[in-house]
Amino acid sequence: MPDPAIPPADPGPAAGAEGRSTVRQLPLGPEEAGQRVDRVLARLLPDVPRTRLFRLIRKGEVRVNGKRTSPEARVAAGDVLRVPPVRERTAEEQEAAARTVPASLIAAIEGAVILQNEKLLVLDKPAGVAVHGGSGMSFGVIEALRASRPDEYLELAHRLDRDTSGVLLIARRNSALRTLHALLREGRVHKRYLVLVKGRWELGNKRIDVPLNTEGRVGGERTVRADAHGKAAITDFRLVQQFGARASLLEATLHTGRTHQIRVHAAYAGHPVAGDEKYGDADFNQQLRELGLRRMFLHAQGSAFDWPEGGAVDVNAPLPDALRLTLDQLGEGAGGAGRAGRPKPGARDRRRTRGRERR
Repeated sequence: MPDPAIPPADPGPAAGAEGRSTVRQLPLGPEEAGQRVDRVLARLLPDVPRTRLFRLIRKGEVRVNGKRTSPEARVAAGDVLRVPPVRERTAEEQEAAARTVPASLIAAIEGAVILQNEKLLVLDKPAGVAVHGGSGMSFGVIEALRASRPDEYLELAHRLDRDTSGVLLIARRNSALRTLHALLREGRVHKRYLVLVKGRWELGNKRIDVPLNTEGRVGGERTVRADAHGKAAITDFRLVQQFGARASLLEATLHTGRTHQIRVHAAYAGHPVAGDEKYGDADFNQQLRELGLRRMFLHAQGSAFDWPEGGAVDVNAPLPDALRLTLDQLGEGAGGAGRAGRPKPGARDRRRTRGRERR
């Protein structure tokens, strides 16, 4: 459903059969305050592929108050957004695009729903599925959901890396999206991850407070690094289970949401994430491949937050079978690994997913 706070696209006198819009200078109101440029633009141009929107922003065709901007920049009430002319898809093209989303992907994503209500949809995202199309992926979670639910308002509240599984929050109302963004910015969404790292973790309950530069590119791919002049980034790590000197299972709690934050902070601490091809240890990764690990061992275990108007949400996604098998293999190799903190993930709850709302 279109956002009533945002004016509809003006096709202009030249739109005709080509469906090309004109340049628009749109004043933004309090409804958009604090939202990212790319997300505002995506709602204004819902039929333009996300990769093309990023390209328009980076080429300088999208501007805020007459100045170039970035996809991650946040707008304020009173800002004027320049929306460039684009060719928008016809109704027939939209229907054809929806039909091209593989039925298997739609079924997998619909089957991954943990919780849904009038405001929120929560998934246990499978590893290997991007949250949206782009970077070599034609379709992701959001495209599959929109194909399955064409009459619904659906927007990603945050993102997970393609190789990360687990809890993903999707807003079903624009007001819910604004609330979730505010809660995330204020650190009021408690996000917990399970991560397997190289070596024996002897740092106890450790907070890594190291700024990150998230703008770097290596070979055209985003590469994040620790940088004193970067953006603030804070991760708490806690030991869950030890596997001798070979590996450690940790719980990571995010206090900020930077790109690749857990992966870079773990590597910075000297304990790279298992299966991480970008920031990890090649020899360690190979050892775990021999145990059957075919993905990065990073899982968004749970999210919890309180709605400002009342009520609470607490959702959990148990460790996938493939990751649990890796832990079993490591435990056998370690001759019975010692434990710290809570029991081994998956042992106490074999249900596929769990979600609840507290009133």
